[in-house]
Amino acid sequence: MRVAVVTDSTAYLPPGVAEQRGIRVVPLEVRLGDRVGRDGLEVGARELVTALADRHLDVQTSRPTPAAFAACFRDALSQGADGVVSVHLSRELSGTWDAARLAAEEVGPDRVRVVDSRALAMGLGYAVLAAADTAEAGADGQAVEDAAADVAARCRVFFSVDNLDRLRRGGRIGAAAALFGTALAVKPLLHLAEGRIMPLEKVRTSARAAQRLVDLAVRAADGGHADLAVHHLGAAQRAEELADRLRERLPDATRLLVSEVGAVIGAHAGTGLLGVVVVPRR
Repeated sequence: MRVAVVTDSTAYLPPGVAEQRGIRVVPLEVRLGDRVGRDGLEVGARELVTALADRHLDVQTSRPTPAAFAACFRDALSQGADGVVSVHLSRELSGTWDAARLAAEEVGPDRVRVVDSRALAMGLGYAVLAAADTAEAGADGQAVEDAAADVAARCRVFFSVDNLDRLRRGGRIGAAAALFGTALAVKPLLHLAEGRIMPLEKVRTSARAAQRLVDLAVRAADGGHADLAVHHLGAAQRAEELADRLRERLPDATRLLVSEVGAVIGAHAGTGLLGVVVVPRR
């Protein structure tokens, strides 16, 4: 049996990995004023940072259509796949999972399985890679789905932002939490809990936020054998410094990837985002 693996553009897999592994990626859309483009294809991080600097430019995102997913699923099946496992960012944050679910019902729920990773960025990406590893080993659709769900269940995501205004305006976090993030110019630290963005703690400076991200990641790694990722938007130097600290504290980490997030996540988090993904190994 051959199982095709599908994800969306918020997985932020390293460049070229999706193509090498045969993973199909359905992009979300980003609107920069009157311009609409596909995340990662027509709109990237650099363009987003420029757009966010223009306070008069409206920046929005939208899920892929069910039709886009249905076309992707049918293409995979027509090219010889016996089944499809489609793994996506948390349904608490986006309608992407629901669009994929609707497409699966149309194409054939007996042949297409849709997984809510309850994560994003490389939290989703590592779940997708686990699905691809299992599919390449010749496993059936149930085993591929279980592999993705297992990694997703172990994933922890921690991040800091300069402020919570964009998350609040996008409906990703409540107004009360946004007040917590603006009081006395504190730097809010957040995490994903049950697929939702939740406040974790607050610190005074960006340097302290970075140190707390390291401490939280080390604790979550539980012994150091873990897959890690550091993400940022417009903060490359801070991301590399954070990654260096993680390498020192977690020398037994299996993988440590550093990348800038794409336009969809960046549009909601804003410039200055710094985050860590941790997936402890079994």
